[in-house]
Amino acid sequence: MYKGKYNFKVLSYELEFDNLPEAFDGYQITQLSDIHSGSFDNTKKIEYAINLVNEQNSDAILFTGDLVNNLADEMTPWTSVFKKLKAKDGVFSILGNHDYGDYYDFDSKDKKQENFEALLNIHAEMGWDLLRNENREIKRGESKLKLIGVENWGKGGFKRAGDFDKAADGVDPKDFKILMSHDPSHWDEVIKTHEKDVQLTLSGHTHGMQFGIEIPGWFKWSPVQYRYDQWAGLYKNAKRFINVNRGFGYLAYPGRVGIWPEITVIKLKRKSASEV
Repeated sequence: MYKGKYNFKVLSYELEFDNLPEAFDGYQITQLSDIHSGSFDNTKKIEYAINLVNEQNSDAILFTGDLVNNLADEMTPWTSVFKKLKAKDGVFSILGNHDYGDYYDFDSKDKKQENFEALLNIHAEMGWDLLRNENREIKRGESKLKLIGVENWGKGGFKRAGDFDKAADGVDPKDFKILMSHDPSHWDEVIKTHEKDVQLTLSGHTHGMQFGIEIPGWFKWSPVQYRYDQWAGLYKNAKRFINVNRGFGYLAYPGRVGIWPEITVIKLKRKSASEV
């Protein structure tokens, strides 16, 4: 269990879309989620994982929330390490439920706000483009794809600061879209049937409960599945996909059994005219 917390796995997928712009055929993204830096206790293991991410040589790195457990200071020893993450189009990020400091007893509202602003500054210091109910455009010649990032939106009592309609303002329903949304319940409740037609959503949050059994292509089980319908890996509704990353770090207990820390690599492919 103890060794499993640093047993990083690269999981690779190739997804086909009939409306992916031709210029983005083969576009590759690496997804990270749930870093939870306040739990780390081994610098060499984290440095190894960062090198592993960079070795994927993806066009973009997308981080889907929970940089810390509670406090911005948890990231101080690790900022220089994560600053080394590099991708052709940059590193983009969103906030998760733990990033707001809601689970810590601050002395005052001002102290809580100071902590939150410090965390926002860390994203900037590392060169990460933090999307707070916003969107970005990635271009290849005259073609584009839209990257949308929302703040945390979760059911069951979790924070609902996410506003997809605000984040997708100005985005054409015909655009190819990638949404970063920390909690997969957002996809289940709102996104999978939304009129703006989000082709790919990237989430995290569940960690796969850091405990379960997986036999790739045959069997997958964790107690967390009784709370979340989408809890680890790829899911599809019509032509819309969600990937739920199992998390980079760990929380609550210092280990993993059967559900390993994940680096997700997704290659986007355009369906040929004969396949559409």
